[in-house]
Amino acid sequence: MKHEMKLQPEYYNFILNGTKRIEIRLFDEKRRQIKIGDTIKFLKEPELKCSFTAKVVGLLRYNTFEDMFKDFDISILSDESMSKSELIDVLEQFYTKEKQEQYGVLGIRIELI
Repeated sequence: MKHEMKLQPEYYNFILNGTKRIEIRLFDEKRRQIKIGDTIKFLKEPELKCSFTAKVVGLLRYNTFEDMFKDFDISILSDESMSKSELIDVLEQFYTKEKQEQYGVLGIRIELI
């Protein structure tokens, strides 16, 4: 199955340069459709003109972002230019703690193709 996701330029570039290897999302209805072997087309915000495709090679379920961050280094969740707390702050602008508790979170292990 093919999926599409939008990314802010910074995170788009982190994936392209090879540092970010886990895309982090809420485990909502849309993300429940993702399976290992699927592909995701990532579109660079705001214009959505640049894109790349990645293959889903793993799925990681957690209750919260904080739980996930205990198991992984920032170097594969984003980039070493950020701290874990900075990344959590960014994620929680999109996905509140209440939403995390409601749906859980998903780490999508990806490889560029």
